[in-house]
Amino acid sequence: MTRGGRKKQQSEPERRCIVTGATGSCAGMIRFVVGPEGEITPDIAGNLPGRGIWVTSRREMLQKAVDKRLFARAARQAVVIPDDLVVRTETLLARRVVSLLSLARKSGQAIAGFEKVKEAITSGAADVLLQACDGSEGQKRKIRPPKGENSLVSCLSGRELGLAFGRENVIHAALAAGGLCDRIVEEASRLAGFRQIGALGKADASGTGPEQEGVKDV
Repeated sequence: MTRGGRKKQQSEPERRCIVTGATGSCAGMIRFVVGPEGEITPDIAGNLPGRGIWVTSRREMLQKAVDKRLFARAARQAVVIPDDLVVRTETLLARRVVSLLSLARKSGQAIAGFEKVKEAITSGAADVLLQACDGSEGQKRKIRPPKGENSLVSCLSGRELGLAFGRENVIHAALAAGGLCDRIVEEASRLAGFRQIGALGKADASGTGPEQEGVKDV
């Protein structure tokens, strides 16, 4: 499987990170392109025209690519690096996960709220548990993720989860298998890597994930 939990197709091309030199599938990397004005632009959806420049989905990797001017070397031309490239990339990664989750909610594949989620997880109706990284640990421990790989997504804040469900804050959500499930897990994996948030939703010392406690599930 890829880092995001999607089964890797044999024909799937491998990409090379311009920072580490390591090759891998697109699932753990972020694509950038050189825009018409020579500006380095994050291509989170992977559909912008131009030759792709790939960076491992880690905040420090992108910062290193900026600091060492690796984009110009990879593009073989002078490029413009926006001052907010790192922040913009994180914002776009989060926005993509929220957007996909919103689509899943509209199709009935995603639900939110403690009781609904607990029932879906307990009954086996849900394959993936989503929990806000800034929710209280005591509250989150009340629902255990389903067994198996990639069954917990915990890289979004309560506010970000809330945006997907049209609420102010959401701490618990769940996804049924099929549909958008694999795509959401994969995109969430890229965001988790960028934010350095592990399976339990705690950011590393250098991570930027919010750590607010006690946000109530609406």
